Amino acid sequence: MQLVISLLLASLLIGGCAEKTERIDMQKDEAGEVMGLDYRDFNEAAGKAVQSMLKSGALDRPGGDRYVIAISTITNDTMQHIDTDQLIKKIRVDLLRSKRAVITTSIGSEGNVDEMSKKARELNEDEDYNPRTTPKKGQLIAPDMSLSGKIIQRNITMDDGKQQVEYYFQLTLTEIASGLAWWEDETIIGKRGSGKSVAW
Repeated sequence: MQLVISLLLASLLIGGCAEKTERIDMQKDEAGEVMGLDYRDFNEAAGKAVQSMLKSGALDRPGGDRYVIAISTITNDTMQHIDTDQLIKKIRVDLLRSKRAVITTSIGSEGNVDEMSKKARELNEDEDYNPRTTPKKGQLIAPDMSLSGKIIQRNITMDDGKQQVEYYFQLTLTEIASGLAWWEDETIIGKRGSGKSVAW
């Protein structure tokens, strides 16, 4: 019985000493930096990429129409298990808000395609659906541009034993018809800290 009471008291003491979970203000997060990539890094890289793209004039289509962009492969060449869609989603949102481009989800890399565009067309063969309400042939819009890229990580051990980690966000906007790159840019995010810090 004494053992049970001791265990209960110990668990209460441990629970009472545990730190409380806090909600983060994602707009004003002033927590210290981490060696790995976090949401702030993706927001910064995506924001800079979109601003660079808009300022370059690559999306200035004659007549004021918007270019259609397909999302190609964004390669993760870092030591971290990151989902590149985190970067792409922010870029897509910012581009759509700019009203200078639209994003096609009928074609693109895995994770950036809405399969419903094609599945809905299968309804044309299904007699249960009113043919006036199903998608017709020739309605999908082919992309004008393709956005591709890579995220690279480079770890450097410094003379004082600290480590420097560099992240390169490289993006390319290619005109599909010609295969020519109309825009390219690179955002570099560097972090320096203890050699014991883990960057993955």
